[in-house]
Amino acid sequence: MKVRDSGMPEQTYWESLFDVEGMLDEMCVDPQTGDVAELGCGYGTFTLPTALRINGTLHAFDIEAEMIALTRARAANAGVGNIRLELRDVVADGFGLPAASVDAVLLFNILHLENPLNLLRQAALIVRPGGRVVAIHWRSDVATPRGPALPVRPRPEQIAEWASAVGLAPAPARLLPPWHFGIALTKAA
Repeated sequence: MKVRDSGMPEQTYWESLFDVEGMLDEMCVDPQTGDVAELGCGYGTFTLPTALRINGTLHAFDIEAEMIALTRARAANAGVGNIRLELRDVVADGFGLPAASVDAVLLFNILHLENPLNLLRQAALIVRPGGRVVAIHWRSDVATPRGPALPVRPRPEQIAEWASAVGLAPAPARLLPPWHFGIALTKAA
């Protein structure tokens, strides 16, 4: 299922909107992180930098075959071999990974979908005890050059409430200048 307000602009423009390395630093995606699941690999904007940082396999999913093919080509060109790409409708069918099998789940710019609780529940299912679901989203308190319509953008407090409802403990949100915030949601050990 395509998430509302989720069209992708041209790649160079899209990638100019993020300080990917800074965002990953702030959200503690580093060599201490083992296997990771990423929903919505898109152009591979976060996929490749994440794969280069972690000490495991990055399971990256997208609903569009074109995005999977593009990310696969970029990974091959960069010599990044720890990415497993899958064409899958995670919103409808779940991640398809075993329960408690990854250290982190990355939900970047996706929690404006119609049923965020279901997606967070699916993420909580596959993250290991002590692992994290890392959410990054467009801010709703400032004008941004992209992103979904303001009324459907989740606020950090909403994500924290949803996380608590599915058994994840939210840490305080962090600003990820200039247009995003991030929040880590930890599964009890």
